[in-house]
Amino acid sequence: MAINEQDIQAIVRGVLQGMQTGAGATPEKKLLGIFENIEDAIAAAKKAQKEIQPMPLEFREKIIANIRKKTLENAQLFAELGVKETKMGNVGHKILKHQLVAEKTPGTEDLSTMAWSGDRGLTLVEQGPFGVIGAVTPSTNPTETVICNSIGMLAAGNAVVFAPHPAAKNVSNLAIDMINRASVEVGGPENLAVAVANPTMEVSETIFTHKDINLLVATGGPGVVTKVLSSGKRALGAGAGNPPVLVDETANIPKAAEDIVNGCTFDNNLPCIAEKEVVAVDQIADELIFYMKQTGCYYASDEEIAKLVETVFNVKDGKRILNRDCVGRSAKVLLEKIGVSVGNEIRCIIFEGQKEHPLISEELMMPILGIVRVKDVDEGIETAVWLEHGNRHSAHMHSTNVNNLTRYGRALDTAIFVKNGPSYAALGFGGEGYPTFTICSRTGEGLTSAKTFTKSRRCVMCDALCIR
Repeated sequence: MAINEQDIQAIVRGVLQGMQTGAGATPEKKLLGIFENIEDAIAAAKKAQKEIQPMPLEFREKIIANIRKKTLENAQLFAELGVKETKMGNVGHKILKHQLVAEKTPGTEDLSTMAWSGDRGLTLVEQGPFGVIGAVTPSTNPTETVICNSIGMLAAGNAVVFAPHPAAKNVSNLAIDMINRASVEVGGPENLAVAVANPTMEVSETIFTHKDINLLVATGGPGVVTKVLSSGKRALGAGAGNPPVLVDETANIPKAAEDIVNGCTFDNNLPCIAEKEVVAVDQIADELIFYMKQTGCYYASDEEIAKLVETVFNVKDGKRILNRDCVGRSAKVLLEKIGVSVGNEIRCIIFEGQKEHPLISEELMMPILGIVRVKDVDEGIETAVWLEHGNRHSAHMHSTNVNNLTRYGRALDTAIFVKNGPSYAALGFGGEGYPTFTICSRTGEGLTSAKTFTKSRRCVMCDALCIR
């Protein structure tokens, strides 16, 4: 089934109309890979995987190259639609995320072969596909996660059944359509990535338990990750974090302030790796706050912080839960909600508090940075460990003392540790390495890529193929 540019434009108009009216996209049946019934979606993915697996790696790369091309072409569209549908994040930063995914997500080059040869023959260990993967994706990075996962999973020879977050279903499904169009255009199969038009908890439950789903990958909050890890299937869990950033007395303070604010405010603090709170050694704390103000921070009063607590949290059954209308909003919007008017130059809200303060101890995913003052680096490390809550996700530090950096890294034991840079350097943006939007701290895989979505397969030839 081919789809032309007029069809694509009609789909986009439908998606936009659906977002404005609160309904789904009207021409959903035209979206490649999008089904009404989850059983049909899984069956289609299983058929597509059987077609792609025997094809040469070179052909998989041909499809992936077209996915990269189309991602770059549609980066602005996906960014705008993502912000419009979820009401979270920053269009400019989301464009950069899509460019990063398109240009630096590993493909088939990430796969490798181990070999032993000797008098008794040749043994190879190769990385083979699981088959059909079930993948939960978040509303914070709806299209970025779909595209990044699809590249890695396809490179490994899998097909994928997505369970997008319901609050991002339109834009996520449009990205799935793009994946399939990229395949069809170069002669590949449809339905390498599939989903249903209206994801529900029942749909997710079917994916988690279905006999034809061989691997589960969850990118989201602790609830869905726990659910996937309890499924009885092989599962990868990319859960929450509350990344602290520690600044000691040896740091380059002006640079540390700029890096921290840039990292914290990227896409309005939606990335799970972003700086969520600052731990500052007393000797440099005032200087750090001074430079943070110079870099676009608003220092909130105690009264304003009390209002923010009431605004960004709702109370349910005696427990604080995040107010979704505040997640991923800019500092300016958050301040407007408590009656404070500021200019566009204000990017972040800062304040000082104890580590137990709710705006410090809880992951907010909004540009609010609490600063905890400590007497020395030893107390700083102890405080940061407490704040990270054992998620083992991400941590950051600014220091020129190698011993301090080493002790901090060992103490927090996180999947990501960024030293003397903004948090997004961990994803290859201003740092070395590749990006991912599925960081499996909970199950230990760390930054996922094509090789993560494979299983080891040993092939043994006895008494032959050794020609030494």
